[in-house]
Amino acid sequence: MAIFQRADILIPQDELLEKWPVIACDQFTSQPDYWLRTAETVDSAPSAYHIIFPEAELGRNKEERIRSIDRTMEEYLSAGVFRSFPKSYIYVERTLCSGAIRRGIVGVVDLEAYDYHDDAKTPIRATERTVVERIPPRVGIRSGAPIESSHVLLLCADQKRSLIEETGKGEKLYDLELMQGGGHLSGWLVNGEEADRFDERLSAYMAEAENGFCFAVGDGNHSLAAAKTCWEKLKEQDPALAGSDHPARWAMVELENLFDPVQRFEPIHRIVRGVDPTRLLAALGKNCQCEGAPVLWYTRVGGGVLRFGKGVFPLEALQNALDEFLAAEGGSIDYIHGEDVALRLAREEGTVAFLLPRIEKDELFRAISRNGVLPRKTFSIGHAEEKRYYLECRKILP
Repeated sequence: MAIFQRADILIPQDELLEKWPVIACDQFTSQPDYWLRTAETVDSAPSAYHIIFPEAELGRNKEERIRSIDRTMEEYLSAGVFRSFPKSYIYVERTLCSGAIRRGIVGVVDLEAYDYHDDAKTPIRATERTVVERIPPRVGIRSGAPIESSHVLLLCADQKRSLIEETGKGEKLYDLELMQGGGHLSGWLVNGEEADRFDERLSAYMAEAENGFCFAVGDGNHSLAAAKTCWEKLKEQDPALAGSDHPARWAMVELENLFDPVQRFEPIHRIVRGVDPTRLLAALGKNCQCEGAPVLWYTRVGGGVLRFGKGVFPLEALQNALDEFLAAEGGSIDYIHGEDVALRLAREEGTVAFLLPRIEKDELFRAISRNGVLPRKTFSIGHAEEKRYYLECRKILP
């Protein structure tokens, strides 16, 4: 059984597409105005916004919102909101605001072949350490959901650039501008002989994967971990499901190529709030090394450089030091995409911004295979507005 497969894909009707796609739920967590504008734009129209739970809103009416999500999914299924495309892939092209085009294939992955733990040896692995505390809220959202949509980006390391890039385009299914500066999104059906040819290239790619490491989760790992947890719970409740082809065994993802020149790895910066900046910086200074890698810091009154770790990437040493300080003295940490946003937030009282260096994507698979997953929130694929928007759906309950 192939670990990346075609899916029975649901696409909203043409007349609903304009307001349907919204950005990944874990974006703009420190910018609630973004989600307020999204809600105002969508209003009561059918939209992915009504069947996801943005993390920026998780603290409000959680149980009521989850019940509303489940009801809305059922309504969308019964009201004919979707067109159905059985046993298919979708080839997608995302035109970013820069004009660059990012290519991918939407399908499903076998959750039996995925493990998010630090020392995983499965064909599908996380890139960054999973924060297990973030999994239960997503499990609560997925557990009773009849359908899924996805913001998960899966990466292959195809240096030949033949797996995705040589995919032929079938019927065009959507072609639209994304709201709030997300750029443009187009999608084409891939089925029949063209899907067969993709499957042949996929088999060849997987056969050459070093140490059996085929795919890395580039974005949305906590959502994929929630899907894995839900599947394991289903098997506990009904052991007969083990080895079956139940739809919840699979999770929808978009597969992209790490070696596509468009792929840009951006660092995820740290914002620490509710602290005395002088005390925090003094505490961090005790962990610094003269020859370590540089981390820039900024407050409302100035900035400087700290050096951490013996390697080229200092995040783990910095993160450990921040966690230790916050546990002892209080305060909070947030993870920010975009240097400009981090610098703006650094002007707030009691706040320190830490700007992280970029990690080289060519080292990603080798580093994970050799040392296990990277520290949590190490990198981001592009800027926040370039994240995947929810569009395709599939049923996950029989």
